Amino acid sequence: MFVQVIQGHVSDAGKVRALMDRWVAELAPGAVGWLGSTAGVTDEGELVVLARFESEEAARKNSDQPRQTAWWEEMAAQFTDEPVFHNCTEVEVDTPGDPSQATFVQVMQGRTTDMERTRELMAETPEDWARFRPDILGSVWAGHDDGLWTMALYFTSEAEARVNEQKEPPPELAKMIDELASLSAGEPSYLDLREPWLDAPDQG
Repeated sequence: MFVQVIQGHVSDAGKVRALMDRWVAELAPGAVGWLGSTAGVTDEGELVVLARFESEEAARKNSDQPRQTAWWEEMAAQFTDEPVFHNCTEVEVDTPGDPSQATFVQVMQGRTTDMERTRELMAETPEDWARFRPDILGSVWAGHDDGLWTMALYFTSEAEARVNEQKEPPPELAKMIDELASLSAGEPSYLDLREPWLDAPDQG
């Protein structure tokens, strides 16, 4: 799987949402290899998009289409700063539940000192994780260049996420969390999407 992360501040969340909806209705049916996307605008006006494709080649073919270029020109005009792109070939997906039912998505971003080990840890799915955090319906982790990464966590609701994040994890999970923290270069940042836009091919 290949994930492209796009982010930047936008002037009008409503216009951006309308453009995203138009892409799903008009362009998605012809987007070869598109697996779905997660997007939203934070309270601070920052748009973040995680577009998932079968491969980097499929994503490139899609971006080269004239209709896609025309659509992006309209989208680019909505940014108030230069949008940032991260192309990610190192991807881990976990779906203990149905992420499409999430009403709250939190996007985390940070840097690791050991990308290979971090990916190994993210690929682990201990059975007791789902029991410990039933509010987490799924996750997408994507590694960038220079140790940077983006992770989207899909929650049943923000209220349940806030309550459960205060819980003490069981020993096995605590060990994994501690190791991930030890590999972190600095503190991660958080982007809260309180009205996430979750799209998939079968919705087009």
